[in-house]
Amino acid sequence: MKFDRIPIGKFSLMTHLTQKALRLYDKKGLLVPEAKDAFTNYRCYTYDQIERGVKIRILSWMGFSLDEIATLLDAEEKSDSATISVLMQKRCAHTEKEILRLQKVQQVLLRQKDTLELYSMSVSEPAIKEVPQMRVLSKKEIGNYEVTIGKLIGELFGFIESQNNLRNNLKMTGPCMFICHDEEYKETEANIEVALPVSGSITTDNFDVEMVTLPAANVVSAIHKGPYEEVGVAYTRLFEYIKNNDLKAAGPSRSLYLNDPNEVSEEELLTEVQIPVKPL
Repeated sequence: MKFDRIPIGKFSLMTHLTQKALRLYDKKGLLVPEAKDAFTNYRCYTYDQIERGVKIRILSWMGFSLDEIATLLDAEEKSDSATISVLMQKRCAHTEKEILRLQKVQQVLLRQKDTLELYSMSVSEPAIKEVPQMRVLSKKEIGNYEVTIGKLIGELFGFIESQNNLRNNLKMTGPCMFICHDEEYKETEANIEVALPVSGSITTDNFDVEMVTLPAANVVSAIHKGPYEEVGVAYTRLFEYIKNNDLKAAGPSRSLYLNDPNEVSEEELLTEVQIPVKPL
């Protein structure tokens, strides 16, 4: 065997990649042994492939998928710095979000003692109340909750503050809300509606914004205190209440944002969740 013929075990040791990983990379065409032993017919790696193997290991550790790693290595060979820059920025943005998520996990862990009461203190006791009919500005879009809800709220605020609508004395009369039309939780392609209760008349050539009337309803309501990402626990509490009181959901749920995230910390955010109900 020539000196430049490296069997998989030794190559694994040199690159700190497991043999299982190397076989997967071979199958994916990401790192294919370039040499073959003349006597045993076994495929072997070469010393020139060590650098590529180490790059794959580091990029994988950084969180890139195998497809992204293949794209990065191909871009490097073609001196395509633009593609490399785009993928690096995308990974950096994802990492920043993951850091925020882990910081929130840490805060939850620090609050816990020896129980699993993860949300009892963050959600008020459910209660039934009557919600009157209300006139709202509405805008709908398909998207994900984290980005689309804030985007639509900003667009509706901008609409209210336009010169024509200020002259029409268009004003908010209640908190903005998210209305959920999906029957299941969707991380993407969710059917999102944002509504602002208003008084006054509107002038618009923006046909994406509608003036609609939300019907009166009996709802089960609870207020969640804490980050928006944790509001799901309020839904859990409400659906438990609905089940235990022989009720059933009777329309899209509403999440009302009771204070301004620009004015209070995440821990102080208040969200009222309402689910319309009727007897079984």
